[in-house]
This record gives sequence, structure tokens and C-alpha cells, in this order.
Amino acid sequence: MVFEAMIRRFLWRSLAGLALALGSAGVVIPGLPTTPFLLLAAWAGSHGWPELEQRLLDHPEYGPLIRRWRESRAVPRRAKWIATALMLVSIVTILVAPVPLWLQWSLPVFLCLVAAWLWTRPES
Repeated sequence: MVFEAMIRRFLWRSLAGLALALGSAGVVIPGLPTTPFLLLAAWAGSHGWPELEQRLLDHPEYGPLIRRWRESRAVPRRAKWIATALMLVSIVTILVAPVPLWLQWSLPVFLCLVAAWLWTRPES
């Protein structure tokens, strides 16, 4: 029983750490989102790394976004516009890049669905 709890905590911490690393990379890599990975890190942290979760909630820039998402699933209008613009850039890039045909059609459809979902979220 104790061993299972240790494994479970290790897996939650691993997921939180990976999401935090990807979110941190998103700060400096254009096109890689930051906030969704930080939301995932906070969620995973709440299951196995409460100290990390609290640090994310206390962060001056990302803490309010995480709390708003948890409270009302709200996304700031500015974030919606930025995400939509980046998705459009991705769609144009994939359409002109030499990639398999299935990817040229499936990724734009997927990103349009994500954008539609995003714009249905309440604004904060």
C-alpha cells in the first residue's frame, strides 16, 4: 500500500514536472503555449506535489490565470486573440510546408475546433 502511494506520487510529480518544463519552454519558444502546460502542472501538482501547486498559484503573473480557470473556466480576451493568431500562423505554415497530405488537412481542422472551443469560454 505504501509502495503504491509512493509510485502514484512519483507519477503525479513527474507529470507536473514535465508540464512545468514545457510551460517554461513556452515562455521563450514562439508558438509553444505556456498557460495550458502550467494549468496541467498545477492540476497534477494538486494530486502529488502540493508545494508546486501553491507556488504556481502564488505566482504574480500565472497564479491569477490558474485561479480564474479553476473558478470559472475563464480565458482572458487577449489570450484568446493571441492563441487564435498563433493557430492561424500554424495553419498557414502547415499548408505551405512539405508535410503529408493527411496532416495538411487534419491539423487545420483540429486547430479550428480548438479555436471554436476557446471562444466559447467565458472571459475574465
